[in-house]
Amino acid sequence: MQRSHLNRQVWSFSLYLCLAVVVCETFHYSVPEEKKSGSLVANVLKDLKVDVKELSARRARLVSEGNRQYFQLDPHSGNVILQDRIDRESLCGQKDTCVLFSEIVLENPLQVHRIEVDIEDVNDNSPEFSKKEFLFEIPEQTPLNTGFLLESATDADRGGNGVQNYTLSPNDHFRLGVQSHSDGSKSAELVLEKQLDREETARLFLILSAIDGGTPKRTGTAKIVIDVLDNNDNVPQFHQSLYKVKVLENAPPNTLVAKVEATDRDLGSNADITYSFSQVTENILKSFKLNKNTGELAVAGKIDYEEERNYAINIKATDGGGLSAYCKVIVEIEDMNDNVPEVTLTSLISPLPEDSPTDTVVALFRVTDRDSGDNGRTACTTEASLPFMVKANANNYYQLVTQQTLDREKASEYNVTITATDQGSPRLTSRKTINVQISDINDNSPVFEKLSYEMQLWENNIPGLLIGLVQAKDPDTAKNAKMTYSLLPGKVSDQPVSSYVSINTETGNLYAIRSLDYEQVKDFQVTVRAVDSGSPPLSSEAMVRVYVMDENDNAPFILYPLQNGTSPSNDLVPRGAEAGYLVTKVVAVDRDSGQNSWLSYELLKATEPGLFSVGAQNGEVKTMRPINKRDTFKQKLIIGVSDNGHPPQSTSATLSILLVDGFSDPYMKMVDIPKEEVVEEEDRTLTMYLVICLAVISFIFLVSVLVFVAVKIQKRRKFVESSALNFPVGPNFPENCGDADAGSLSRAYNYEVCLAGGSLNSEFRFLRPFFPVFSVDPAQSQGAQRISPGSQEVPSHAAEGQVRIINLI
Repeated sequence: MQRSHLNRQVWSFSLYLCLAVVVCETFHYSVPEEKKSGSLVANVLKDLKVDVKELSARRARLVSEGNRQYFQLDPHSGNVILQDRIDRESLCGQKDTCVLFSEIVLENPLQVHRIEVDIEDVNDNSPEFSKKEFLFEIPEQTPLNTGFLLESATDADRGGNGVQNYTLSPNDHFRLGVQSHSDGSKSAELVLEKQLDREETARLFLILSAIDGGTPKRTGTAKIVIDVLDNNDNVPQFHQSLYKVKVLENAPPNTLVAKVEATDRDLGSNADITYSFSQVTENILKSFKLNKNTGELAVAGKIDYEEERNYAINIKATDGGGLSAYCKVIVEIEDMNDNVPEVTLTSLISPLPEDSPTDTVVALFRVTDRDSGDNGRTACTTEASLPFMVKANANNYYQLVTQQTLDREKASEYNVTITATDQGSPRLTSRKTINVQISDINDNSPVFEKLSYEMQLWENNIPGLLIGLVQAKDPDTAKNAKMTYSLLPGKVSDQPVSSYVSINTETGNLYAIRSLDYEQVKDFQVTVRAVDSGSPPLSSEAMVRVYVMDENDNAPFILYPLQNGTSPSNDLVPRGAEAGYLVTKVVAVDRDSGQNSWLSYELLKATEPGLFSVGAQNGEVKTMRPINKRDTFKQKLIIGVSDNGHPPQSTSATLSILLVDGFSDPYMKMVDIPKEEVVEEEDRTLTMYLVICLAVISFIFLVSVLVFVAVKIQKRRKFVESSALNFPVGPNFPENCGDADAGSLSRAYNYEVCLAGGSLNSEFRFLRPFFPVFSVDPAQSQGAQRISPGSQEVPSHAAEGQVRIINLI
């Protein structure tokens, strides 16, 4: 196909007004009608100044202006191909030019090129007359050279393919006169060359042929029947040969358009005039009607300005003698605002990234209105509350662009309603909704439900036990919201935190890896990080503090008297002791904490029931009544110590108590054991007992001194770290000891026994503590220390030879 180079100067001004970004140069092509589907119309690569790769990469597409798509663009070759056969006559009717408009849309950058394809006419239609037979009634005596206008043939083709000539079959009375008009059309008339004689020939039959100018030529024929009438020498005359009127489109039926009037100077039937259409198209017959008696032209059907803007109607006036006159009525149709604007979406970017900058082109659309003038002028708007606005471009194109930043977390999609309004009266409006999806970017960090978590875990737990759950939420979507949990490096008791707990990377569940001991680790904290899967990834952190809950897993431990398998030491009680005399004190501790370390004491078994009692809270062993001579010399007590845990744990301590009257060696030899007592030590002397006691007490003293030194050294080393007390009872000794009210001893007692040789009197003295004993008040903060000195003394009656026996706790 050849590209049209006509009217280049006219188009240069239009191209200057086009926007370089959206609407660009207009290309002209032509194609004959009736071409087969798939025929090549043109190749646009040269005109677009692009190659095939760029054409395909920029997603080139062809958009027709009308409802029907006659052409398609092959993006792989640049060929514009005829999609469907075109019939110029059905498409454009009798219009001089038949042009189809389309646009080629290119993206990145966005360009629109207008294409005008001229549909060339081919000679595919033969001339046709409105009737197969035309009847003329011509009076005799009609003057020679009188012309009788013949109805012109119509040819759906235009230009040279239209009617070019008329011919008449040979006859003796008429010749054919052909006249050319300024609009290029031709008409024919019968010209009388020989006088008619009705008596000689009452009826003539002629063949009228219409020939077009195509190759090959096509012909249409009609029969002309001429009836020769009696003499009628006056022809009707119209008052004016041309009528011009205006009619509003959509005028209702029976609306009067015009009234034509003709008169005849004859009398009688020769003066009776009837009106009729002459050489009118089918479209006129559908739209108008003519009163044959009055000459009133009225609306008969739908009048549409967009289909036909004016009509040329030929009206014939015929008298009773068969003579006719002709006039023409030009009907101009005035436009009304009866067409709403049409919004055609050309390009749409969806989904749209939420980080798109302002003025980003979201959609390109075109608004058309079939009306004319102000009725066809349109304006577009959209809702003010949306982050979009409409920008106008040339050739009725509009852009939908962003005017604010977008946030998918607030709105994931928008239904943008485009409102197109014309300028007619009344104004007509149409709306088109464009759905714009917003795509997500990773612009939100994970957010934990809490800034810090507190969780509890019972000691002696099973490894792998679930401690708790930490969760974070991310308002993003898809992979930007998929989170992975991890533990940040840290230490618990100089060991990596990963050796204590682990976390499920997907769910955030925290699990204990090892069994924990409250006496070693009371609490620890870990830092959890949540990282999303976006690019770049975003993260946040939360602190988790895990408190280890104490269980009653430690039995009370007897500090005094020592239960180490050796022979227990004997506590000496003078027989003159009164009720409430403090014999000794059982000291026990419990490594557990809270109520699990609250100790209670109970006398389980005694040689002499009712003689001794044990303080339930402080473990003090006292006499319940005065000692008499009938009481057994050696008393054995079993003291039970229980904690307050669930279930409670307990232990027991065995005490040996000697009831003596004096403390000297001679006295010990002379002391009489009541006969009713049968004991294992009946044959032993008091001196032997005292020697054994002295050896045991001395051994305990040395051990206590060594332990005290070790405790002081250990206390200095760990005071800053734990501020807890350590006792010489093994590596797992508890960190604190309660006072008397808490179930453990807070005072140390030293017992001094002085024996004077040769004297029947004895003295038993309680001394103050040899070394301080530290205790921890549970109500105070960790590391607080308290020293509770205490001593009780009994008056001494010895004068010499004192031997000190020291019992330590």
